[in-house]
Amino acid sequence: MNNTIKHIFFDLDHTLWDFDRNSSLAFKMIFEKFDVNTRIEDFLAIYQPINMKYWKLYREEKVSKKQLRRSRLTEAFMHLDIAFSLEIIDAMSDDYINFLPLHNYLIDGTQDLLEYLNPKYNLHIITNGFREVQNRKLSNSGILHYFKTITNSEEAGVKKPNPFIFEQAIQKSGAKLDSSMMIGDNYEADIMGAEAAGLRTICFNYHKEELPAHNIQVSELKQIKKYL
Repeated sequence: MNNTIKHIFFDLDHTLWDFDRNSSLAFKMIFEKFDVNTRIEDFLAIYQPINMKYWKLYREEKVSKKQLRRSRLTEAFMHLDIAFSLEIIDAMSDDYINFLPLHNYLIDGTQDLLEYLNPKYNLHIITNGFREVQNRKLSNSGILHYFKTITNSEEAGVKKPNPFIFEQAIQKSGAKLDSSMMIGDNYEADIMGAEAAGLRTICFNYHKEELPAHNIQVSELKQIKKYL
């Protein structure tokens, strides 16, 4: 146990909540409802990098929430030579947001890690995800009770990696910077953002990126235990 750390802040998607698996199941429901005539594997191979691109633009305030939701679908279908009206795209987008929290697979080791950390640390969430979805994910997946506070970018008015969202989370939790740690999968948003705000970090390298040598990184959640 790291006696200097009292508060641990987690990202949610791709860190604890298995976004890729749950998203795939949500799209399966959408494809059945709207009779989309393509293999879901082919769609996801194209959609996932497009989605990551638009989330980066969203973090950088270059697209709105509505543009993110619309454009990622429109662009993915365009690559597959499939065209839907804007009305159908918006209906799919709304359904996706509603269907997503119906599936609540967690990243391997999530429950075990939270059980291990919960008696020793105060646990919190900092997320850029949409407010109306993230609380449902936490509740439906059965992990909401582990977290003392949830700081959401829509409420904070800025998104990770802006240091202000981390500062707001620290203030909300009553923690101190020197006794706080951030754990997340996105190097730019979670790790660089938290470091800029003065937090220590552990990167759950879900995306298998090449990271700077000085960063603590793990490839499995269970490996976090040896640092805490």
